[in-house]
Amino acid sequence: MGPLSQVVLLTEPKPRPAQKSSRLGESALIFLLFAWLYSSIIFHLVKQWWGDPNFSHGFFVPIFSLFVLWQNRSRLVKVPSAPSVWGLGILLIALCVLIVGVMGAELFLSRLSMLLVIAGLVIFFSGWQMFRAILFPWAFLILMIPVPAIVFSQITFPLQMLASKFAAATLPLAGVPVLREGNIINLPAMPLEVAEACSGIRSLLSLVTLAIIYGYIMETRKSIRVILALAAVPIAVFANSLRIFGTGLLVQYWDPDKAEGFFHLFSGWLIFVVSLGMLFLLHRLLRIGQRDPRS
Repeated sequence: MGPLSQVVLLTEPKPRPAQKSSRLGESALIFLLFAWLYSSIIFHLVKQWWGDPNFSHGFFVPIFSLFVLWQNRSRLVKVPSAPSVWGLGILLIALCVLIVGVMGAELFLSRLSMLLVIAGLVIFFSGWQMFRAILFPWAFLILMIPVPAIVFSQITFPLQMLASKFAAATLPLAGVPVLREGNIINLPAMPLEVAEACSGIRSLLSLVTLAIIYGYIMETRKSIRVILALAAVPIAVFANSLRIFGTGLLVQYWDPDKAEGFFHLFSGWLIFVVSLGMLFLLHRLLRIGQRDPRS
């Protein structure tokens, strides 16, 4: 090593303890402000995950996002920092969304503002390149926020009708006469109602979430990851329709009382396992004739 190189190395600025302490202080202050703004919102969000089976998959979403960030930590460290003032604009929009959500008692908006705040902080302190690097785990967090009730009802009702129509079309093939009136399937043994809880929305939301997680962990090709995520929707709908069909057979040929209680709950878990199996089978079929890049 020549004298010039030694001089360059000696004159390179080294991180000072004061700078590190300042950064830690800034991070702690930001964390405290975030906790002050969103502690109540996060508490009620977790409470809804715990109490509402339709959104119990929310527990897995932030855990998976943190896992993705931890897995890519070495790459993220190398991303050059280029703070952007645009982050302040995004933070301002996020706070406006928070105010509208709190004042209007709209939980979805107040919860969505958390994601906007995170995006604004990343862009303001680290820049757009860093935000692009964490775009996937950040966007995945949207799945932890329950959809508004009005949107939820607009999704569940068509699913109820679709499952009812499927059962009304297939049960006669098994020798069961059917008269359908909306989401009511009239069987000789008893009328069978495809209620909101039987619409399949619960398994649909959970399966889409798990399909994205499964695709990320088990597949390296982005195109197949997208296919698996999109395919989770028809798989969940078809599996739930099979559940209604099976319930109709159970009511007609065995015992109408079996349509409720343990067997009803067990059939839901069984059909979800079947959905996972169908998703795995689709993945295997997509890989046939293609060389696994990790092999």
